[in-house]
Amino acid sequence: MNRQTLERLAPWLTIAAFVALWWLVVIVFDIKSYILPTPAETVRSLIEYRRALFINGMATLVTTLIGFGIAVVIGMILGIFVGSSRLAYKSLYPILVAFNSVPKAALIPIFVIWFGAGTLPAVITAFMLSFFPVVANVATAFATIEPELLEVMRSLGASQRDMTVKVGIPRSLPYFFASLKIAITLAFVGSVIAEIVAGNNGIGNVMLVAGSNFDVPLVFAALLVVGIMGVGMYAIFDVVEKRMTGWSARSEISMQQIGGG
Repeated sequence: MNRQTLERLAPWLTIAAFVALWWLVVIVFDIKSYILPTPAETVRSLIEYRRALFINGMATLVTTLIGFGIAVVIGMILGIFVGSSRLAYKSLYPILVAFNSVPKAALIPIFVIWFGAGTLPAVITAFMLSFFPVVANVATAFATIEPELLEVMRSLGASQRDMTVKVGIPRSLPYFFASLKIAITLAFVGSVIAEIVAGNNGIGNVMLVAGSNFDVPLVFAALLVVGIMGVGMYAIFDVVEKRMTGWSARSEISMQQIGGG
């Protein structure tokens, strides 16, 4: 088996090993399904409740993407502003760090008081969890642009807009896509938490109802749905990143040389 084939199979082999270990632990320690179901029980529950999981999964996906989309737009704009100005960086970055340090789950009851239970608290929570990685990465990309490069651009008569569009944004793309892959997973976490606390639908609500009925296999099936959606969105951004920022990626030959392969 060559290196490329092994790399392609590695994720699936890891998943298979994890499932086998999970199954072995349940069997060896004779754990009841209402505490920890087997993978087979989880899949059986996934099939049995596939319609409800699909409908509520789509609700969670839409909620997550709305909050995530708003976070990307605002985060990109604010990141460019903060990273382009040393004064803005010094002034706003501590506030952004403080904002990110606030436990978002503690704010959900406040959102319910303000906006009522339902979709809006989940959208806001998804936005809050996915906002900071985008701002931080884009701001870092702009703040670390080589001063010499900016001086050359100025000497050629480039305006601030030219430097932002022709240097800053291309320079920030690898950072930006790295932040998207982190942010989308956090957005799912935010949506599900809000749905558990204050949702009328969505995967979080399914988990809440299933947990109250001690239907742990359904809880794990719901978690599996969220995991699949998260991995799917991550994979989409990974493909887009490779197409748009291939110039910044180390070649496979270089990787092999570094690894001694």
